Amino acid sequence: MRKHWLDNLRAGIVALVFVYHVLYLFNASGVLGGVGQFSAVQYQDALLYFVYPWFMVLLYALAGMAARYSLEKRSHREFIASRTKKLLVPSTLGLFVFWWILGYFNMWLGGGTAFIPGEGPGRAAIIYLISVLSGTGPLWFAQLLWIYSLLLVLLRKADRGDRLDTLCGRAGPGASLVAGLFLWGGAQILNAPVITVYRFGIYFVAFLLGYYLLSHERVQKTLEQWRCLLLVAALVMGVGFVALYWGQNYADYAILKNFYTNAYAWIATLAAIGCAQAKLDRETKTSRWLVSKSWGIYVCHYLPLLAAAWALYKTSLPALAVYPLTALLGGAGTLALYELLRRIPVIKYLVLGE
Repeated sequence: MRKHWLDNLRAGIVALVFVYHVLYLFNASGVLGGVGQFSAVQYQDALLYFVYPWFMVLLYALAGMAARYSLEKRSHREFIASRTKKLLVPSTLGLFVFWWILGYFNMWLGGGTAFIPGEGPGRAAIIYLISVLSGTGPLWFAQLLWIYSLLLVLLRKADRGDRLDTLCGRAGPGASLVAGLFLWGGAQILNAPVITVYRFGIYFVAFLLGYYLLSHERVQKTLEQWRCLLLVAALVMGVGFVALYWGQNYADYAILKNFYTNAYAWIATLAAIGCAQAKLDRETKTSRWLVSKSWGIYVCHYLPLLAAAWALYKTSLPALAVYPLTALLGGAGTLALYELLRRIPVIKYLVLGE
């Protein structure tokens, strides 16, 4: 039976990623990558603080749950083949075909092209290769998820008796809370030194917890029953996180490794899953449309959004107008780009994995 709440929650997080990037591109919190800020203090940045610790953790946990449901219907070979097409192809070959444009745009915005030596075809080739390497954008999620999928298959083969899965399935009601300690442990290891989105440890733990623990009906029902308490706890902890770290770079590793940060991330993840089961387990025309477009929106949104943010920031429009216009133009550009790419046979495979 299709779990509409999982599809809807995943699509909702993709929409939240879009909103996050609208605010992030103008952030005044010291997080690198934006086009500029409007003032030294921007209270709208509070949303960035509020969602950053947990929304990608939740997305990887949902991916782990989806991996279980996929492997119930597919062999290991079929599972890896589907993940390779959907995840690896766009995040590798797609960089050479199309997403290098994002890398070039970022490099141009930062003035990096002026420091490339040489001239003619040789210089163009160097710029292209650098653009390929820096054009990953949101596809870092796909790169890590593909690696996690391979590791999951290896774990399943090593545990032929499914002892770990059986153990998690028998876990008591409090096990989902205690599992947050594993998430905190994962946050301490395997973090990329420069590109901070590559937090290999914590996202792998979230993925495994989604697969081995959160995918069990018994655990899901417990979270649904506890949803109100979990939601209140998540909201209180979220406000506390904003107050505690306001004015600091919320993406700094010292903050992301903190026990409180990871406890908040896990409680928010559990609350979202519990509430989604109670409120989102249905299908409407709007939800069906968003679910069907969510992957394309995720993959395609950053380039149009960045272009819109940069162009509007250069105008004399007030911030109150720039934010909604960026969302409107970036959203329209995202849908237009996705619809264009998915209609070109070879390109849609290489760039979108479709």
